[in-house]
Amino acid sequence: QVQLVESGGGLVQAGDSLRLSCAASGLTFTVYTLGWFRQAPGKEREFVGDISRHGGSTSYADSVKGRFTISRDNAKNTVYLQMNSLKPEDTAVYYCAAKLGVTGASYNYWGQGTQVTVSS
Repeated sequence: QVQLVESGGGLVQAGDSLRLSCAASGLTFTVYTLGWFRQAPGKEREFVGDISRHGGSTSYADSVKGRFTISRDNAKNTVYLQMNSLKPEDTAVYYCAAKLGVTGASYNYWGQGTQVTVSS
């Protein structure tokens, strides 16, 4: 079955950096767009960014643009989220997700999430 497993979360201070990883198995990695989402306590889950099947295109939420970078290693079936200049408002559970890389597809595979806490 399809599994997405996030890792790399933790407690950091404002201004620090952190890199999350998401290892995928049970799917043909290169046909999927990979996305990162986050959910803070008491808030709805929000889109952070995504990366196209072969990494040629990325998009980001305005709140993280210029600070976060998504990359993928298709040889390792892994997607990354590099987070720089972290702020307390970035505190959330971060999830990776996968959807077929075709127009109109929805995210239908999700990881279990990893906690990121940014102290001020």
